[in-house]
Amino acid sequence: MRVDPEVCMRCGACAGVCPSDAIEATDGCVRPNERCTDCGLCARICPVGAITIGK
Repeated sequence: MRVDPEVCMRCGACAGVCPSDAIEATDGCVRPNERCTDCGLCARICPVGAITIGK
């Protein structure tokens, strides 16, 4: 999971939908932690398309 900090509007929708509780807000941007499984739910819910899954 990667978050584009220029696009992210910090709404928190991704963290709310994450089944692994793997998204943390750090320095004003969201980032995955070690529990992230790349399931893709966060990318699908992001209203601005700031999240990509994979490498």
